[in-house]
Amino acid sequence: MTVRLTPRTFLQQYGLVVSFLVLCAGLTMATDRFFTADNWLNILRQSTINGIISVGMMLVILTRGIDLSVGSILALASVMTADQLQQGVDPLAALGFCLLVGALLGLVNGALVTFIKIPPFIATLGMMTVVRGLALSYTEGQPITGLPDAFRSWGTGFIGPIPTPIIVAALIFAVGYVLLVHTPLGRFIFGYGDNDRAALFTGLPTHRIVLFVYAVSGTCAALAGAILIGRLNSAAPTGGVGYEFDAIAAVVVGGTSFDGGEGTIWGTLLGVLLIAVLNNGLNLLNVPTPFQDVAKGAVIALALLFYKAIR
Repeated sequence: MTVRLTPRTFLQQYGLVVSFLVLCAGLTMATDRFFTADNWLNILRQSTINGIISVGMMLVILTRGIDLSVGSILALASVMTADQLQQGVDPLAALGFCLLVGALLGLVNGALVTFIKIPPFIATLGMMTVVRGLALSYTEGQPITGLPDAFRSWGTGFIGPIPTPIIVAALIFAVGYVLLVHTPLGRFIFGYGDNDRAALFTGLPTHRIVLFVYAVSGTCAALAGAILIGRLNSAAPTGGVGYEFDAIAAVVVGGTSFDGGEGTIWGTLLGVLLIAVLNNGLNLLNVPTPFQDVAKGAVIALALLFYKAIR
């Protein structure tokens, strides 16, 4: 049976792609510096941090949760890792340590939500403040600089002609796609987000699902932190401020529902790229920073209203 593609169904399926292409076309006409190979490589490089965090955030939102602590987790994992590096720890071991810190902090979030029954917004808001305080206490408010070149390659290196952060982010998106589309765990995540009570009654491991998605979110935040400090050659306890909002915006603009159980990894990728292109375009047009925030917020709000109207 052939399904008729009406304008409404077309916008439901391809609205984000159309919005992305219209934005790119508008910026191409507005400035000749936008549609160049160097600028697009810069866009992809700049989007890697938000992209990696957004994959973890998407898993959490699919379960009708939220993780407001990712920026703080990034900061604490980063400064602790930088401290390990300055003590002479092998760079690869330091990266493993960084990911472990993120995973453990994510598990704490999951435990607060699952076992203590604190609403995700409150639990992760509290963790955002606590973990940020730990990061500031750990370094006494001072950044840690001078990282070894072997570790810095995560943020500044190349594999062939492609920057290492872009390859890492691509791998994270690929793993997210395989997980959600081709594994039973992915189906469990969608099922739990669609109806957590039904998932419990059908025997799904609901506690483990929630622990898993928050642990992944924390791990992704820590990995993004490793790339960030490699790029900057510095780990600051104030790093990652506001990163949670960009990640949430990318995931929701990409079509993942706050009601859970609905979303695609490709939508999240497009959401990340849309926000990166918007930031890049505003910089190329020399829009003052305060107005950049206004413009970005307005575009995100309009996108959400658009998707709500066509659903």
